Amino acid sequence: MSTTRPYPPGDLGPEPGNAGAPSASPAVPAGQIRRLRLAGVQGAVARGRDFARQALHDWGWLPAVGADQRAAAEDVLLVVSELVTNACLHAEGPEELRLRSNAKVLRIEVTDLGAGSPAPRTPHRAGRPGGHGMFIVQRLCLDWGVVRNPDGTGKTVWAELAAPS
Repeated sequence: MSTTRPYPPGDLGPEPGNAGAPSASPAVPAGQIRRLRLAGVQGAVARGRDFARQALHDWGWLPAVGADQRAAAEDVLLVVSELVTNACLHAEGPEELRLRSNAKVLRIEVTDLGAGSPAPRTPHRAGRPGGHGMFIVQRLCLDWGVVRNPDGTGKTVWAELAAPS
């Protein structure tokens, strides 16, 4: 699990140049947050991916105008798929998918009611089936982590990817 970003879900941290001071304005501009309720939904992974694809389209990542933008969008869709799949397989199913975007970072958050904590399988065995989800998330993302819900039931797994330049 990541230990480099102490910020909870929804807080992208201080703006650059503020020497670690919290930003006076919201970290995510209005209109750049999307939520999808997934509790009890059949086909949650496909619905999450379709939801993310539509958000990327609305936010100008798609249709991609170049290889870097196309790769960034594909990475987002893969990470959404991996996090929602993990919630389906290991955490009693996802409750909600949230996407938050600003000019620098896109943050993916998947909330579930599970007690476990995801972690990349160590050692990573590339030739064996299964167990690659969090390894993929770790490799593609700037950072990721887990925040326990305040009431002690469930958690939010979050991952951040750089916005395309």
